[in-house]
Amino acid sequence: MKTISITIIFALLGSAVMNAQDALPLIVTEDSLTMANTIVPGISVVIPEVEADNTIKNWIKVLESGTRSKVISEDGEMSVFGANIKDISENPVNIYSTLSETENGVYLNAAFELKKDVFIESVTGASELSKAKSFMLEFGKEQYIELTEEQLKAEENKLRDLEKEVRSLERDQSGMERTIVKSNRTIANERERLISLNNELTSITASIADEQIQLTTLEDESLRKEKEDYLKSLEKTNKKTTRAIRKSKKRLSKAERAIEKASNAIPRNDRIQSKYKDEIDAQSAVVQSYLDKLNTIKGYQ
Repeated sequence: MKTISITIIFALLGSAVMNAQDALPLIVTEDSLTMANTIVPGISVVIPEVEADNTIKNWIKVLESGTRSKVISEDGEMSVFGANIKDISENPVNIYSTLSETENGVYLNAAFELKKDVFIESVTGASELSKAKSFMLEFGKEQYIELTEEQLKAEENKLRDLEKEVRSLERDQSGMERTIVKSNRTIANERERLISLNNELTSITASIADEQIQLTTLEDESLRKEKEDYLKSLEKTNKKTTRAIRKSKKRLSKAERAIEKASNAIPRNDRIQSKYKDEIDAQSAVVQSYLDKLNTIKGYQ
């Protein structure tokens, strides 16, 4: 029986580049398993990065699938009798296993008993051994793929958040650019309006002065009354025009401030957009690395 120690296995893992974006090897090997002080032939798989709790749940689910038998756990050892693992044997098999978590991932070791005291190993037949190894590899792949898909999703969410920030900044900049265009139009209109209003005010002021002079020369009460009423209407128009000029100046000043604010904000917006776009480029590379990692793991055989 060919065996390999867990120390050697993790030394092999440790020699790989420990980077979350890189796919680490799934190591499947003939091993030995100690059950109730008895050493039996086993097959182990080292599943990088995954956590023990979730892996145990999934392992138990696989063992109990297609059978009424339940996994019995005692002192860190798991056993199931009469498991239906068609990928290994058409007949029910007993499976004994242990699972431990290390800093590099999970070490799963399982022994497959075809019949009493007859375990799958190289001496029992290459076909059964190959099937058992494939079964362990496929289980390990599923766990590693599930983890990597979660990692990929998390990185894709980061990328979407960055892209969302850029779209928001682009909308802000577009709004500021529209503000500048609109404010320039307002300034042009208000300046033209002020010219007209100031001319009108000058004319009204002159008319008031002229009418006041004329009023002093009138002695007829009815004519004076008529002149006074006319003066009141001119003064009312004068006040109205003065208010219009004041409002127009406020609109003009507001538009000028809006242009100044937008003009100062746009360069800052450009700098922030540039920073985010650099981050997007970097994050896109991270996402691609996780896609590559996922595809690498899916290709494990």
